Amino acid sequence: MKHYIIAFAAFLISATSFAQFQISASTGYAIGSAGMKIGEKINISETENTYGSYGEGFNLQLRGTYFFNETFGVDLAFGYLNGADQTVSKVTLPNTDVNAIARARAFGASTSIVYQFTNNIYGRFGALIKLGGKTEAVVYKKSIFSDAQATAIGLPSGSYSETNYVEDYHGHFPLGLVAALGYKFDLNTNLSLFVEAEYYGISLKRKDSEITEFNTDFVLSDGTVAVSNVYSLDNLPADVYKESTYVDNLSNTNTDGSKKLSQKVPYSSFGINFGITYKFEVSSKK
Repeated sequence: MKHYIIAFAAFLISATSFAQFQISASTGYAIGSAGMKIGEKINISETENTYGSYGEGFNLQLRGTYFFNETFGVDLAFGYLNGADQTVSKVTLPNTDVNAIARARAFGASTSIVYQFTNNIYGRFGALIKLGGKTEAVVYKKSIFSDAQATAIGLPSGSYSETNYVEDYHGHFPLGLVAALGYKFDLNTNLSLFVEAEYYGISLKRKDSEITEFNTDFVLSDGTVAVSNVYSLDNLPADVYKESTYVDNLSNTNTDGSKKLSQKVPYSSFGINFGITYKFEVSSKK
């Protein structure tokens, strides 16, 4: 036990004698990695799968790193992802048009071990979590009325309904991994620029969703709105639920349309970041 105490004390003395702390800010763009099926494109002749990851898009990061010595350190990072649009549904049929996209708006954090291979090349490896945010779905749907339907509601032939809505999806607490390899260039004693390749491996299991915007208009064939706000957020159609809950098991006799089977959605990505680092003064070894 005495030997362990002495070794631990020696490590603390070494770490505090070096005690280098630095902060970094960066931005970058990531593309989806190992994309999963997230939707379909349907037309009169075929159906095509669409693949992607909600981790694709621009990101901003703020990171603090503490080095115990010239080689090893730990870092804590916070970031924001402004995800790119992903096609969830694209339907082009004679009487129906649907265009539904979804995108991530997420805040996350990571903690990593940092290893400096040389004065310029470093690597990071650690754990990644999502702190908050949403996957936002934006949906447009156009349905042309049959002559019988148009007559029943007092509209001329060729009229149609036009629906626009936004639904926000939230997930369970996820845990993933982050890994990066970077190169830094010192501008002076305190400032340096860096570029790094970064990988995120994470998926999100859906927990609930909420419709935050909803509007349906009846429109004439020339594009003139005949009846506005037929349905709204406060007056939803009978088969549309403002809030939904996602579960792992659903009875075959379930009649509650607000309960749906959960699924995992991909957030994994591979990206390039560019940033700047400020190093605080380094204590001299005693």
